[in-house]
Amino acid sequence: MRIENDIKLGFKDVMIRPKRSTLKSRAEVDLSRNFTFRNSQKNWSGVPVIAANMDTVGTFQMANALAKEGLVTAIHKHYSLQEWDHFLGTPPEGIYEHIAVSTGTGKEDEEKVKTIFQNHPRLEFLCIDVANGYSEYFVEFVQKMRHNFPAKTIIAGNVVTGEMVEELILAGADLIKVGIGPGSVCTTRIKTGVGYPQLSAIIECADAAHGLGGHIISDGGCRIPGDVAKAFGGGADFVMLGGMLAGHAESGGEIVEVDGRKFRQFYGMSSKTAMDKHSGGVAEYRASEGKTVQVPYRGAVADTVRDILGGVRSACTYVGASQLKELSKRTTFIRVAEQHNEVFGD
Repeated sequence: MRIENDIKLGFKDVMIRPKRSTLKSRAEVDLSRNFTFRNSQKNWSGVPVIAANMDTVGTFQMANALAKEGLVTAIHKHYSLQEWDHFLGTPPEGIYEHIAVSTGTGKEDEEKVKTIFQNHPRLEFLCIDVANGYSEYFVEFVQKMRHNFPAKTIIAGNVVTGEMVEELILAGADLIKVGIGPGSVCTTRIKTGVGYPQLSAIIECADAAHGLGGHIISDGGCRIPGDVAKAFGGGADFVMLGGMLAGHAESGGEIVEVDGRKFRQFYGMSSKTAMDKHSGGVAEYRASEGKTVQVPYRGAVADTVRDILGGVRSACTYVGASQLKELSKRTTFIRVAEQHNEVFGD
């Protein structure tokens, strides 16, 4: 047993210090990014925000809506081959560059992914997603997927430390998902005591990835647009969102009505709800590590996207960053004891 005494920080522990700016308007800020990925050598352009690969968020309907804004959707892994074929039968313009095929690491997952890519070779992104990215088996699976799909851009995770980021990049991944336990419907930290404050994880993992020419995705922990700005300011190349994109017309989850108000179900993919739906229940050897909640129905996701991107754009103007890629270079975090005035609630 050992103890690390260095302070580790989450989004609630800091604010971004404003700096002198020559920008006259938020409209001058460019939120698009251009990346060349290390192992696939593919070029990509767009707004680096990703809808999480949860079946209540990463839907085909969400992908259609977000692609129009230049954002990405990690499509959840529970769609059938027939549903994929139907969705891409008449693909919307530009959709291939803005969706990722998600998979687990089982044999059936592997065969399904092969078939999807055979049927739809223009798909570019593969998201290999497990809760714990620290196993040797996971690294070997990433290596196998790189061998099988040398030209695909591979997303792998989740991890929270630099050495594992480096190992996964060297194994063939292009983008590493960073985050263990920060999600709004994740209970891993409660059930296991395992985790890492998200902002420190971003800072440390970005440093490791960028040293090898790789990239990271901050996955989880964002509650408000300011958190998204802090994630980018800390060095994240992409930010993945779950709860902030739940509850919309394009989201998944059952719609229920309570006292005349509409709600949409939102749950973690390790929750009892998800395992009952997709795995025949919670296995005897494990515990549920997710919540199930009812999110107030919020209508079309486009308004929420404008609010999130507007907040990030405004953050850029406060530090004089005319482009999103400049934000991390112009960010100074200050540690704080409070974030905002809550006299009238959050």
